[in-house]
Amino acid sequence: MKKVVIVLSVLLAVILLSIGGSVIYYNNGLKAVDESIKDVKEEDTIFFIVKPGDASKTIIDNLANAGLIKNKQVAYIYIKLHKVSLQAGTYELNRGMSFTEIVDKMANGEIADNTLNVTFIEGKRLVNYVKVISDNFGYSEDEILETISNKDYLKELINNYWFLTDDILNDKLYYALEGYLSPDTYTFYEDASIKDIIKVLLDETNKKLEPYKEQIENSNYSIHEILTLASIVELEGNNSDDRAGVAGVFYNRLKANMSLGSDVTAYYGARVELSDRELYQQEIDDPNAYNTRPASMAGKLPVGPICSPSIDSLVAAIKPEEHDYFFFVADINKKTYFTKTNEEHVAKIAELKQKGLWFNYD
Repeated sequence: MKKVVIVLSVLLAVILLSIGGSVIYYNNGLKAVDESIKDVKEEDTIFFIVKPGDASKTIIDNLANAGLIKNKQVAYIYIKLHKVSLQAGTYELNRGMSFTEIVDKMANGEIADNTLNVTFIEGKRLVNYVKVISDNFGYSEDEILETISNKDYLKELINNYWFLTDDILNDKLYYALEGYLSPDTYTFYEDASIKDIIKVLLDETNKKLEPYKEQIENSNYSIHEILTLASIVELEGNNSDDRAGVAGVFYNRLKANMSLGSDVTAYYGARVELSDRELYQQEIDDPNAYNTRPASMAGKLPVGPICSPSIDSLVAAIKPEEHDYFFFVADINKKTYFTKTNEEHVAKIAELKQKGLWFNYD
């Protein structure tokens, strides 16, 4: 009997300890990510968007990705237990807020005032981003370009961001920050300065590149070269289902001292939008610092990026597929075909046209 009592006592102690541990784990998971934040400064503020129709799980996942909560599992449990309904809108949050504070704010619909959401589209050129900023904030395009072209300002940015190097000071570049401003939807204060806006976009670029920093630093290519290639993959591979494979083709061409032969670089070099018109032959043959069509560009990348690449294209340029192909073409279903020789490439195009699978780029 005495042994039974001892066993039951031990079991009870284990149960109580388990319960106590679970309670501590649960409560800790609801605490702020950074409890040292007391007096919230503007730089501590994170604008968080809840889209109409977002499920609670989606919102919690996004909060975790933004570094605003400590424990996703605890957050899921809390929402289920309390049956909270979170309202769509843009919220001013910070890492000094507990999960319960965040939930209360969203449940009550305490959306941010004096803010606007602005979308920068992937694959677009910096001049397009300048127009978006001008249209939303009232700055003239010339004023914006003057600010982001100022060498002293660019040097400050180089000191603040590990992925910005002296490569952006090259006088042959059309725009120093081309390719470095991350495409996404952002929330800004209506009176944000040009530099405030650029900082938000560069901070997002840092966030997206940080997980790959070690791979980038150990690469045979500089971060500027990787971003340049990513921007080419973005435009050349936007109709492909295999951007890593497309990146592999371009790397193979560089290693083989071949020209990239990229039409999109010729368009950028000629300062002509892809949708505007076809290039003239003299523009295709122009040996400028961006155009990879001329033989003089064999084995070379353009002097800099030609658009703002998506995260998919960035990852493809950082982690390309290794193969021995030098050509690619995609059909109307985005299926990509890789070939080793120009003859095979031409034959594949003819085959796709015959089967009605040819993608009409016009």
